Amino acid sequence: MNNTVPPPSTPTHVSRWRIATIVCLILLALAAATGMSMLEQFKAQLSHLQGKLKNTPQIRYIAVLLDDQHRPAQLVTFDPQDGFVQIQRLNDVKEGQEDSLQLWALDDSGRPLSLGVITPRIKTAQLPASDKILSQAAGLAVSVENKGGVEPGQPPRLPYLFSGPLIRKAQ
Repeated sequence: MNNTVPPPSTPTHVSRWRIATIVCLILLALAAATGMSMLEQFKAQLSHLQGKLKNTPQIRYIAVLLDDQHRPAQLVTFDPQDGFVQIQRLNDVKEGQEDSLQLWALDDSGRPLSLGVITPRIKTAQLPASDKILSQAAGLAVSVENKGGVEPGQPPRLPYLFSGPLIRKAQ
């Protein structure tokens, strides 16, 4: 006869707790891995959208310059990120061989400040400008000048060929 006593068995509720603990640890590890993955995806999307936002023009000022019959002649926009006013011709008016079109910023009292000579025979042109200058302007105007524009400090020839109010867009 064999009088060996079997080893004491672990109660079943203890085994169940061990299994439940292991399952919970596995689920917790999966949740942590999923959370980290989602965080990395969020960071990548945020970085991508910030890059797109940097490359998207942030138009701050806009003006539609009208001709003497009050028809749109030029669209002028300003993006402070690139520091240029962009002038788009909306009509077919071309300057003569010995003429230049010159863009002017006009303050509240109508005093002109030259922003530069518009490149001839081009549909969309750019001129360097600053937010500081445009923030003081109430309107923009284009004059016809002798080839190359007026000398610095000289007023434009009047009347203006095109003119219109400068509008600051809401931020």
